[in-house]
Amino acid sequence: MPVLPGAEPFASDPEEGSREIGVVLSHGLTGTPQSMRAWGEHLAAQGIGVRGPRLPGHGTRWQDLNRTRWPDWYGEVERAVDDLRRDYRSVFVFGQSMGGTLTLRLAEERGEDLAGIALVNPSVTTLRKDALVAPYIQWVVPWVPGVANDIKKPGSVELAYDRLPTRAAVSLTALWRLVRADLGRVRCPVLLFRSPTDHVVEPVSSEIVLDGVASDDVTDVVLHESHHVATLDNDAPRIFADSTAFVRRVHAARADRPGAARSTPGTPA
Repeated sequence: MPVLPGAEPFASDPEEGSREIGVVLSHGLTGTPQSMRAWGEHLAAQGIGVRGPRLPGHGTRWQDLNRTRWPDWYGEVERAVDDLRRDYRSVFVFGQSMGGTLTLRLAEERGEDLAGIALVNPSVTTLRKDALVAPYIQWVVPWVPGVANDIKKPGSVELAYDRLPTRAAVSLTALWRLVRADLGRVRCPVLLFRSPTDHVVEPVSSEIVLDGVASDDVTDVVLHESHHVATLDNDAPRIFADSTAFVRRVHAARADRPGAARSTPGTPA
């Protein structure tokens, strides 16, 4: 199916010889790279390499998403990580909502390959009662009302499906269980942004993440002026600035470690 205008993936690299930091940015369920593009453009302007993949089933039509499962989305983000690791010394992954779930799973599975992660309103559970029946109705009820466009800022619009495909949502709950069980394997630096007023992901998800990760470098930032899609909301400038400072700080610390000067792109430092 044709990709919706504005939903295309994006990528940017600085000039040769200055490829120190690379960042993969992952959008959320039913969303598109559009929600991460401005963040990626800010990072690119700072000389940071970026990849903003379009996750399988997204950015075309909602029926396509029902034909995919979480390993498909995970694999796309993982490929972007591998792409950056060929050329960059420090690779980070940033994820919003379900993109944050995928980011956490990467940190659990491939933490030695990542310099750090940044999360924006990540999801690892839900308190919605209808989620309990979703596994039983997924084959007869193909979709439920959508969760897109939860933004406080007037005039800001998220490019996303207007409905939530049921089978894809059920697959996400399976990923949640894996991520929650393995949070103790996350040991890389973590930067977490959370909105107290979020009409999609309840605050309990961020609480579980903060309580469960084993990293000794965790920064918790509260976004009082944004709803769920904070990268398109009032606090976006703070997310962009804080995350840039985060990757520079972590990269500098890695470079100062004994033996780091001998590391090469594509090899864990």
